[in-house]
Amino acid sequence: MCRSYFPSSKRVPPPSLSLHSPPPIMADNKYDDSAERRDYVQPSTTTTHHMSAGRYLATRIPTLKPAHDKVANPIALLGMLNLQQWLFFLVAFFAWTWDAFDFFTVSLTVSDLADTFGKTKADITWGITLVLMLRSVGSIIFGLAADRYGRKWPFIVNNVLFIVLELGTGFCASYKEFLAVRALFGIAMGGLYGNAAATALEDCPEQARGIISGMLQQGYAFGYLLATVFSRAFVNTVGHGWRPLFWFGAGPPVLIILFRLCLPETNAYLERKRLREEEPNAAQVFVEEGKVALKRHWMVLVYLVLLMAGFNFMSHGSQDLYPTMLSNQYNFSPNQVTVTQVVANLGAMTGGTVVGYCSSIFGRRICIIVMCVIGGALLYPYTFTSSNAVIAAAFFEQFCVQGAWGVIPIHLMELSPGSFRTFVVGTSYQLGNLASSASSTIEATIGERFPLPPKGKTKRYKYGLVICIFMGAVYAYVILLTALGPEYRGRNFDAAADEDLAIVTGAEEKLGGGARREESEVEAETKGHV
Repeated sequence: MCRSYFPSSKRVPPPSLSLHSPPPIMADNKYDDSAERRDYVQPSTTTTHHMSAGRYLATRIPTLKPAHDKVANPIALLGMLNLQQWLFFLVAFFAWTWDAFDFFTVSLTVSDLADTFGKTKADITWGITLVLMLRSVGSIIFGLAADRYGRKWPFIVNNVLFIVLELGTGFCASYKEFLAVRALFGIAMGGLYGNAAATALEDCPEQARGIISGMLQQGYAFGYLLATVFSRAFVNTVGHGWRPLFWFGAGPPVLIILFRLCLPETNAYLERKRLREEEPNAAQVFVEEGKVALKRHWMVLVYLVLLMAGFNFMSHGSQDLYPTMLSNQYNFSPNQVTVTQVVANLGAMTGGTVVGYCSSIFGRRICIIVMCVIGGALLYPYTFTSSNAVIAAAFFEQFCVQGAWGVIPIHLMELSPGSFRTFVVGTSYQLGNLASSASSTIEATIGERFPLPPKGKTKRYKYGLVICIFMGAVYAYVILLTALGPEYRGRNFDAAADEDLAIVTGAEEKLGGGARREESEVEAETKGHV
């Protein structure tokens, strides 16, 4: 028999984070805003509304207690997905993987590009920096398009742009052309992440969201592995130098487009579209939803950007300068560096999947914090081991870094306003990426203050020391921000459970008690505390 965990039969709306409605007290207890009871969902025993800022802060540490929810084993969870849900996940995973592949093609061919265009390696890295700077533009454009017009066609347009721009990069004849094409690629790349997350997770069974989130995020590490393999296969081996790698990169998006064309819109989006079209002016409803979401959730949006800045500093800070450390400080050969990087990425893929699954049992926040603590403990062997034994340290360090990252897709989805889920997930991620784009430059600059005896004409620096200190500070920042933040684990993604949409359409009574009435009550109480 299905029964509600709440004392009344009314549907309880998801809590929101705003000036007038702070986040839930029991962040690690899943709240049930669906019609069915799930065995592994624990009842919430505390009220989440009318909470002062002081009371909210006082609940942050107690709510980190692991929930120990009953969750099926990973194989059983994966078996919960039907064929369409699996296809949604696969098309999103492949697209995100190839997005990463296209990004890393430049970083893996910097020396060859510099020789071709007669520039320094530092000049070529501007092609990477421009991508990072303009990804936020793409996330805004394609995020809004996906939330308004559906996930399918913005996804397809994104991949068409990948084809054109990867081919264009391969035919660039000058440095200026190269920068222009990569700038446009940054816009295209920025538009995919939020859409891929929504496509993979919106219709995913609730119990399986954690493990699917972890698997999806590791498409990025898988893309790096593929880029490493194919760069060794195509660069300076089949003629035309570095160009065949980019020409090859334009091929798989054709298959991804055909794959996506065979699939419909997600059910979650179709339901939201239906509710909007019941109103006289669907476009106006979308605009009003944006106003309501901004008014009610602006604090969560700021929080997500700050959180993603920390996460991107964590990944870039631990990865970008690491090959340089191995070769410059510890004199690793190119093959040793490649093997270490490949093993590290295998650790990343393993960690993302395992920790994503664990987040459904213990909670999103606690899993992130535990990974940061263990990752911090591993920093010394990760950066101060000069033998091949560093390979093991690299595996487990990236297990922790990307283990924490494995929680992020579903954590962002659950914290985002339903009407603008693609926009918020993508834009918060890309703004965080923008904030962290200088991480390798910061580490390299600080590293110059700790010189080592030169090797011939090559200057050497203690990059390991810098990475260790930098990452220690980043881990502390992420732990603090995660501990202070909210958690909406188990949130219902159905449009019918979206309080913002109900406010706009005047359907508050459908959400159990009237959203506007509740808002006015909260506002009155808030004024009473001022």
